Amino acid sequence: MELNIVFLKTIGSVFFVNVVLFFPIRIMKIAIVGATGLVGTKMLEILTERNFVVDELIPVASQTSVGKKLNFADKEWTIVDLQSAVDSRPDIALFSAGGAVSKEWAPRFAEAGTFVIDNSSAWRMADDVPLVVPEINTHTITEATKIIANPNCSTIQLVLALYPINKAYGIKRVLVSTYQSITGTGVKAVNQMNAERDGNLATMAYPYAIDKNCLPHCDVFLDNGYTKEEMKIVEESRKILEEPKLRVSATAVRVPVVGGHSESVNLELNSAFDVSEIRTLLSQTEGITVQDNPDTNIYPMPLFAHDKDDVFVGRIRRDESNENTLNMWVVSDNLRKGAATNAVQIAEKLIAMPWFLKPSMTTGN
Repeated sequence: MELNIVFLKTIGSVFFVNVVLFFPIRIMKIAIVGATGLVGTKMLEILTERNFVVDELIPVASQTSVGKKLNFADKEWTIVDLQSAVDSRPDIALFSAGGAVSKEWAPRFAEAGTFVIDNSSAWRMADDVPLVVPEINTHTITEATKIIANPNCSTIQLVLALYPINKAYGIKRVLVSTYQSITGTGVKAVNQMNAERDGNLATMAYPYAIDKNCLPHCDVFLDNGYTKEEMKIVEESRKILEEPKLRVSATAVRVPVVGGHSESVNLELNSAFDVSEIRTLLSQTEGITVQDNPDTNIYPMPLFAHDKDDVFVGRIRRDESNENTLNMWVVSDNLRKGAATNAVQIAEKLIAMPWFLKPSMTTGN
């Protein structure tokens, strides 16, 4: 804090001193890497919705977009290249530009003192990089961890539902089948589906038509017969829940839906449970909305999860084929909680940490 005496004045024979106190002011510089993509655009939207203070926006996109203007917070901002963004030394950089860009450029931002929140898979399984769902494990973020990984969209909604159940009962095994929106692939996939629905030739994002179809093929196939997407769910769930030996098996399917991802989840627990207790536990968990009344056809759907930030859970029922086992249906907007919202929530938690206010971010330094 600085103290400046501004002037003296007299009233009669009494002297008064006017004092102005200058407190540190947070000057927030935020970079969005991949600002023109589906997730980058959604990040900008959510920053506005959540009244996140951005004093200076640094939008970053490919060379074809550099120099163009982007509207945010009633201002026009010029899109810049990656090196220019690094040179601007933003306080936080939200990355959504693919793994190759993140692998090369996240360390450069970090070396410049920027906290990177990366939406790609590039850093998720690195031992020294926290993989964060804010409702679960912000304790893994420290001042030294300049790169923070945003989990896979399917993982985020799954672990948010698993977390309170695991704490209360312990989970022995997880079986999950996903029904994933085409928006998880990007604009090219949306264009393919729309072209197919209009009866036009499409630039193919997938090896087959996606309209009126389901593809049991998300990301590339690995040597073990699973896809990379399926193994992300397995490995990331273990890391976030801090359960390295958790038994998880996943099947990921792409469906012609735009509102969000759905998951059929089967959980074998370590102890007996009452379904009503599970329902109450989930309803009391931050970030979860329980929609579970089959009598009135109330259950989660992408149609209603679209443009919302919660994870929706329903169809909660006992698996009558196996002891201490339950089924549930989990739905979330993959562009929001599955990507952009989770990243912005990490940023909110980050700036609230006592060590975040650095000298370079205050006046007079």
